[in-house]
Parts: sequence; C-alpha cells; structure tokens
Amino acid sequence: MSAGFKCKQFFVSHDQCAMKVGTDGLLLGAWANLPSSTAANGQVLLDIGAGSGLISLMLAQRAPNTSIYAIELDTNAAAQAEQNFQRSPFASRLQLLKGDILTYQPAERYALIVSNPPFFEQALLSNDPQRNRARHSASLPLPLLLNKVATLLAPGGSFALILPETAAVAFGALATAQGWYASASCLVLSREGKAPLRRLMQWQREPCTSQQQQIIIHDANGGYSEQYRLLLRDFYLNF
Repeated sequence: MSAGFKCKQFFVSHDQCAMKVGTDGLLLGAWANLPSSTAANGQVLLDIGAGSGLISLMLAQRAPNTSIYAIELDTNAAAQAEQNFQRSPFASRLQLLKGDILTYQPAERYALIVSNPPFFEQALLSNDPQRNRARHSASLPLPLLLNKVATLLAPGGSFALILPETAAVAFGALATAQGWYASASCLVLSREGKAPLRRLMQWQREPCTSQQQQIIIHDANGGYSEQYRLLLRDFYLNF
C-alpha cells in the first residue's frame, strides 16, 4: 500500500498528490455542517478540488444516505482519489470527476459544496506545475470559485470552505457583497492566545443567523486539545 494516512474506516494514499493529507482538510471534512435533510435519501454533495479525496471520504462516512461527487483538475491526484474511493467502504456513493470546476456543467445541483481551495497569491511559484495548481489561487481565483458555486448550489444548499484568516476576511467581504450569508464561522488557533491560523466558513444564499465558533488545536502541553480530539474522534483520534 502506498504512503498515506490511516483513518478509522478508510485509508488515504497521497504520494501522487501535490498536497498531502493535512490539518486543513481534516478540519473541513469533520466540521462542515451537513444538509438538514441528510437523513432522507437522495442528497448529493460536491467536493471541489478533491486532491487525495480525503474530504469526500469523510463526508461519505458522516452522511451515509448521500452521494458525493469529487472534481479534481490534476491527473495524478484524480487517479489517486479514484483509487482511494474504490477501496473505501463508501465506493458505491463516491464518484470522481477529472476536470476543471470552472468549465463543469452538470445538470445536478448540490445540497452541500465543500472546498479546500488553493490560496497562495503572492508567494513565488515553484518549478512544479502540479504543486502550483494545488497551492496558488491563480489556478482557481476565489471570485470565480464563488460565482461557480452559486450556479451549482441547490435551493437551500450551502458552501463550506477553509482559508487563512487574511484570505477569509477578503472572501467574506466578497461573498457578502454578492448576496451570500454566513451560516457558520470558526476561527482555528494553534494554541490559546495565538493569532488565528485559519477560518472555517459556511455560506448560503438565504438570510440566516451566523454561528460563531473557535477551535484550538493544541493544549498547553503541546498535545491535541480535548476540543480537537472531540471533532476528529470518529476519524483518527481517540477521545
């Protein structure tokens, strides 16, 4: 079996992916609020920029009555995500789409769309095109992503993503200006008292009351906090 990350119910190979399994994907996959009617059959979810397929697999575990489509532009990552899907317990509910989300024209509309998008804007590009696509927003500018999501979301659906705090502030202003409403926002801190590293966000088209949260990853001793363990316990941490 190739190098990867072992979860309680599935294994994620990621040696062919520019971006390996990391905290951002784990947080988003565990935190994103599922559609309120998930208990009913027929819900369809979409993972944009699936990479290794980690987030899709986590959603499939959390929402057993849903189907998940995952779209990935990079050829190697798409092939590896497909392999991860096929050997998981959720293979019948996962479908990998190789292509560019900006040209994707499905008839389907999605109850939940998730994305761990590329966000580096000013960092120097590397000599590795695969890594550039995975890391730099030039491959998927956030304004274009938001516009595309608006066309793919089902009525009453929502869009969940994770970004660095500075990018999240800019994204929030953009989304609000375009008529989106934040249903949930969660600051991610490495330790108590530190500046936020990331922000988890969930947006929808209908007015709503926003839930404000905070996650601290490490406790005072440097281990995982009780809060973080509780969030991830169904996947890889014992509580």
